Amino acid sequence: LLLLLLCFLKMWNIAKPDIFRQNTPDFENDSGSLKTNTTINIGDDKTEYLHNDKLELTTHSSSDNSEQSSLTLVHNLGTKRLLKPRHIDLISIGGSIGTGLFVTIGYGLLNGGCGNLLIAFFLQGFIIYIVTLTIGELICYLPVDSPFITHAGRFVDPAFEFCCGLNFYIMISLYIPFEITSVNSMIHFWRDDYNAADAFVPQIVIYLILNIFAVRWYGESEFFLSIGKMILAVGLLFFTFITMVGGNPQHHAFGFHNFKGVENAFPQYLGSGASAFWAAYMKAVFTEVAPEYLGMVAGEAQNPRKTMPKAFNTIIYRLAFFYILGALSVGILLKHDDPTLVKAVAEGAAGANVSPYVIAMRNMGITVLPDIVNVLCITASFSAGNSYIYWSSRSLFALSKIGFAPKCFSICLKNGVPIFGIALAVGWSCLSLLQLGDSASVALNWMINLCTGGQILNYFFMMITYLFFYRACKVQGVDRLKMPLQAWTTKLQPYPAIFGLICCWLIVMFLGYQSFLPSFDINSFLYYYLMFFIACGSYLSWKLIFRTKVVQPEDADLFSDLAEIDEHERQLHELQGEKVIDNSFKGKLLRHLWW
Repeated sequence: LLLLLLCFLKMWNIAKPDIFRQNTPDFENDSGSLKTNTTINIGDDKTEYLHNDKLELTTHSSSDNSEQSSLTLVHNLGTKRLLKPRHIDLISIGGSIGTGLFVTIGYGLLNGGCGNLLIAFFLQGFIIYIVTLTIGELICYLPVDSPFITHAGRFVDPAFEFCCGLNFYIMISLYIPFEITSVNSMIHFWRDDYNAADAFVPQIVIYLILNIFAVRWYGESEFFLSIGKMILAVGLLFFTFITMVGGNPQHHAFGFHNFKGVENAFPQYLGSGASAFWAAYMKAVFTEVAPEYLGMVAGEAQNPRKTMPKAFNTIIYRLAFFYILGALSVGILLKHDDPTLVKAVAEGAAGANVSPYVIAMRNMGITVLPDIVNVLCITASFSAGNSYIYWSSRSLFALSKIGFAPKCFSICLKNGVPIFGIALAVGWSCLSLLQLGDSASVALNWMINLCTGGQILNYFFMMITYLFFYRACKVQGVDRLKMPLQAWTTKLQPYPAIFGLICCWLIVMFLGYQSFLPSFDINSFLYYYLMFFIACGSYLSWKLIFRTKVVQPEDADLFSDLAEIDEHERQLHELQGEKVIDNSFKGKLLRHLWW
């Protein structure tokens, strides 16, 4: 409601500009640009921050009533490119690996079976791979803040840009309370005799500290948190292999026993095998993510034309290693009808209690390892929530910078952090209070289904944006084969983009078919399609109010911001040229370890 109110106020601001221009200081010169070194009386408060119009505002407190406070405006660059290649690689992994891969995947196994789950993760992984390489071509060419939001307005339609931005912002903001709720649910693995606020309040405070003290500290924190996720993911894969060949307390080499027989691998759900497959596929849609999280750091990446293509090209290894092998491991360790799993889901349990890995360890009589896994799962969920705070604030910053959200959200601290965007992102975390209700699983299911709908819509919007970009390049004679990211899909375009578009649309259409079985359920229907209705409403509202027009290919802006990126790369190369390279064994080893 707050977000919709702010958007309404923004629309009214545009429609009634004279009301907001009364009694305001003269910031503009004759050419319409903002003046520098302008002094404004603002009271006795002392603040220091940056505005999105690239101006630094510094307030000096007065010692007595005879002295006036002043606000000095000087040019500045807003957000800064401080993320190194190692930050980008680990952030992309950290944001895409969360509790879905280790915990909530148990719901997909229960309803779909191990065979359906593996096929679903493989098929969705292929679609994500196509979408990632396709939109990566555009992001690497124009690595700006919130690229797929900004690009939607430059190549498609301003109303479409507003629709994309609002959808992504709501989706990514809902992930914040989801991860906070997940952390609290995992603590219930040990004890539940405490107030939920005791768990999520410290978590919110830590998120705030990590995100507010410069991008560099966020990058460093996410770097090490993501290493913990990788250790957990790789460790569970090794655990699966060792136990399946007999390295367990029972010395039982069970191998691929759970995949034997159609009934085991492909059970029925809601009376049909198709429903079972779709239940597993919906879990794959929620769990497998990549392009949106990798693209959001493009505007703050160092040397983006070099680092971003490398990150996009290696996404196939992450999809195959973490997601597909993870789905295979779950099916190897646990049957879909395991009594412990069925009981945990039926009772509305959450956290590690529904994790197939933890249940399998307990079935084998392993006592200490489940606690270690739960600790690492908490770290993984905490890391994902930390990333969502970052992306939520940056997407709102982009919307404000373009003019789709109130101007206050484009105000940054001196270190380039959009402070009001961070504040509202932290506000979304209060939805975690839903867990104070009857069951944690109800709140989790609401957030999972809303996020799943927004997520697949986001991929659908990306493909539309790319097709308009492709059309503009063709009309304006821009050679795409000379752009930074060159993959096997580059020469085949636009067919991979059309394939991704069709697949995403089909998923959107059948997203909530279960709400019609066995009879229509309005709550389930809203679970799945609410984000779709919000997207349609936001696009049509902006289109009708402001009468925006679709961008023609010959008018599409393919070159803005390129000069700024060129200058950044030139300065970076000069700085690197001045550094003395340590070619000793120690220096070479450190360069390889920290890439």
